[in-house]
This record gives sequence, structure tokens and C-alpha cells, in this order.
Amino acid sequence: MIQDRPYFFCGIGGSGMLPLALIVQATGASVEGSDRALDQGRTAPKFEFLRARGITLFAQDGSGVTRPEQIIVATAAVEDTVPDVVAARRVGATLLSRAELLADLFNGAPQSVGVAGTSGKSTTTAMIGWILHRTGRDPTVMNGAVMKNFVTDDTPFASALVGQGGLFVSEVDESDGSIARYWPQVAVINNISEDHKTMDELRVLFRDYALKARTVVLNLDNDETARLAAELPAERQISWSFEDPSADLYADDIAPAPDSISFRLREQASDATVAVRLRVPGRHNVANALAALGAVRALDVPLADAVTAIEGYEGVKRRLEVVGSKGGITVIDDFAHNPDKIAATLDTLHAFPGRLLVMFQPHGFGPLRLMRKEFVRGFMEGLSEDDVLLMPEPVYFGGTTIREVTSEDIAADIRAGGRTAQALVDRPACGDRLVALAKPGDRIIIMGARDDTLSVFAAEVLERLAD
Repeated sequence: MIQDRPYFFCGIGGSGMLPLALIVQATGASVEGSDRALDQGRTAPKFEFLRARGITLFAQDGSGVTRPEQIIVATAAVEDTVPDVVAARRVGATLLSRAELLADLFNGAPQSVGVAGTSGKSTTTAMIGWILHRTGRDPTVMNGAVMKNFVTDDTPFASALVGQGGLFVSEVDESDGSIARYWPQVAVINNISEDHKTMDELRVLFRDYALKARTVVLNLDNDETARLAAELPAERQISWSFEDPSADLYADDIAPAPDSISFRLREQASDATVAVRLRVPGRHNVANALAALGAVRALDVPLADAVTAIEGYEGVKRRLEVVGSKGGITVIDDFAHNPDKIAATLDTLHAFPGRLLVMFQPHGFGPLRLMRKEFVRGFMEGLSEDDVLLMPEPVYFGGTTIREVTSEDIAADIRAGGRTAQALVDRPACGDRLVALAKPGDRIIIMGARDDTLSVFAAEVLERLAD
């Protein structure tokens, strides 16, 4: 990064921007920012937290961008017409993308671990960060989710951890192509499936990413990742699997529980077998744990120490997070927003009895258009006959977008397949319907991404159940 220059984060409250701003501030740089959510009065505690850390916040009207020495950091979602960007060009300030700045910090670290894949990145990153922290490696961790193990009264939004060990762990994103900027020493690839790009585009991006790394940690249970593993030298990879006993890390005897999951782990290189119990539920979290264990083994963390640490992992916010229970009805807040994540959530919940009342708020009109068939198939396969799906329109906070496929299109396709789905006018209408439908034994799942107010909504639904 450029030293001795002030940084201004446009969209500083975003899940990928807030932790990066904190990491940049920890280098000694001056940090300021703006956010559309701040202007709209949403998620006030997050902005109070940033102010308490000494970060000055402005309205997103260009008023904070006044001098050429500023470096303006923006995400791909920020359009050229946003006043901060217009002001930056007017005063001659440097414009830098979030990915450019993060890649610069990541690539400049003495040791680096990049976590990639369509699903599981935030959880795997948090697991790796926790293991390395507990085993004394003092890592810096850049995550897109709040890591519960690092939450304190002073740090409620712990999506970043700043360490002094020269080891940088970060999610890397394929959805905008920025994965191409990273040169990891250890490259984790959880899975590869169509999301924001075509499969042909993704194959190129992930292959190039893997070829840069000293060690690649790969999932043999995903067809695309297994195909990539076959192209790489065996000595440069650590593989994991539930299904292939020849994998370097192999899990069997998987025993799910409502709030945890246990399994037997065998490591091929050491011929060691160890029992593992995670404090988070779901087979997908066994997959995330195997990826995390593979990554830390590539950094020579002893297996026994790594297992002890991961058994203390507490999860990340909004990943099957139980908000509370009232009158025999449980409310769950979940980040699932693409077909793979949705399938993992529904599969985990259906391992135990109880009807599911799902409110899914899509994270944009673009994903609905690109993955219409996949969304419909995911819900058709994941919902039981008694379950109910409710959908408001996709989250929208401004800017231009093509509204070619709507929530009603998805709901209609699902109804045609024999499941219960309804698109309602807005989120409050969904809340009214959830409360009216809920009976003892039901589980209400508030599902979606890119909108911090979903957690507030989940808490409000729980409160209405109490009333």
C-alpha cells in the first residue's frame, strides 16, 4: 500500500470494506469513509463502532473527498456516478479498488493463505485464523463475516484480526475476477460452481490461482475441484474428502447434532487418526474444517494442535445463527444466498425434525437472472412438502440494475414443481406472514446476504413471536 497517504473508503460499512479499513488503519494510516447505509440511517451500531476506532465518517455526497493526496477505495459495486467518485476525479485524488488494495497487502506479507471457492470462504478463513491464533502464529485475518471467537465488548464487529506474525489470511473473490490479483503461498479451494461467472471463466480463474501457490488445498468431492487436482503435481497439493479414502485428509463416521457435528479424521501422511467435534452443525462445516486443517498443515502446524484449536471454533455471524426461541418456535439467521449455500443450510436443518418457514431475500436481480434454474432446483430439492418459502424482491439500495427476473418468477417456478412458495410485496409483509404461519416445532429461517438489516429483521420476528 502507499504509505503516508490518507485513505477514504467509499462504502466503509460493507462486509469486505470494514475489515480492510481496520487493517489499513492498523498500519498507521489515516482512515476516513462514507456509506450509503449511514445516509439512510441503517445499521447505526456499525458506524458507531467505526467512529469509536477514530475513523471519521462523511455523508456519501462527495464532501469527504477534498484533496489530491487522498486515496479513494471503492468496491466494484460503487458506480462512477457516486458523488465520492465524481469528487475524487475532480480534485485529482487516487482511485483504488478494494481488490487492488487488499491484494497489495496480501502479496506483500511474508506468508499468505488465500481462501477461495463458491461457498464456505468466510467460515474456512475464520477457522484458519482461529487455529493460527491459538497456536501462536499471530496472523492478520481479513474476513467478510464477523468471527465470533474474536468478538469482545470493544470489538463487536470482529471481521478483521490484526497480528504481527507476518502471516496474512484472507478470503479471495472469484465473482468479480479479482482472484487473479493474488499470489498465495497456500491456496485453498473449497469448491467451484457457477455463481456470478460462467463455468469456463471460473475454470481459468481458479486454475491460474492454483498454479501460483506453493501448496494448494483441494476438495476431491467437488467435480470441478477434483478435475483441477488431477492437473497439479501431487507434491504441491493437500487434498481432502468425505468420499475418497485416498485423500490426504479423509473424514468418516460423521455424526450430526443440532448444534454440533463430530467425525473421525485420518491424515494419510502421518497415518494418524483422531476424533474431532466441532461446535457448529452441518456436513458443510466438516468440509470447511478439513480445508482449514489442510491449510494449517501446509504451514507446519502440528495436527494435534490444529484439532485442539478447531474444536474451540465458535463460528461466524449469520451462519445458521440461532437468534432465539419462543413458544417452541426457533428463529435462525443465515447468510445463504446462492444455490450451494442454500442447499447446505436446508440439508443441515432437515437432518432434524421440524417444519421450515424460510424467508429468502435475494441479494440482487443479477443473480436471479443468471442462476434462475439453479435457485429453483435448489429450493425444489431442499424444501419438504410441509415447508414454506416466502420471498420479497431482491435487496436494492440504489444504482442501475436490470429487473428481468423477479422473486415472483422464482416463486412461480417452485410452485409449479409442487412446493409452497410465495413472493410478497416487501419484507414487512413476509414478516407478517411468518408470524401468522408459525406453530410450535417450526423453525423460521431468515436467509440472504448484502443486507445487515436482515439480522435486525430476524430479531424483530422473534420479538413478535414473544408478543
